[in-house]
Amino acid sequence: MDNNSFSLTKNEQEIMDLLWSQDKALSRSEIIELSTERSWKKSSIHILLNSLLEKGAIKVEGFVKTGKNYGRTYSAAVTQEEYQIMQFKQGANYLKSKSSAITGLVSALVQNEDIDSETLDKLEAILKERKSDRK
Repeated sequence: MDNNSFSLTKNEQEIMDLLWSQDKALSRSEIIELSTERSWKKSSIHILLNSLLEKGAIKVEGFVKTGKNYGRTYSAAVTQEEYQIMQFKQGANYLKSKSSAITGLVSALVQNEDIDSETLDKLEAILKERKSDRK
């Protein structure tokens, strides 16, 4: 993941959010149809999908017949969590102390008022597992 690190533009992020929310690969026309907050032009979506392919953010899953032609279907090549970790690592690379960046991030996350006990328990389990792996 470190070697293939990338950032998304706002428009690319919208497409990725849509792909992450679906249980199946989507065609260009399905992406346009499901993007209720945005009215994409076919040429714009084509450019964005090619950019995402070049970055390695999405992959071609197959082909689907649309009218007389066949169109590609796309799915996310990285999970949302993998992308978030990638973004954090990119940001942490600019900081002098990565450990203080991690500490600050975790501190900010657990102090969030919306965090529930179940999430805190999961975080605690992750930390315990990581700690035992390092021994």
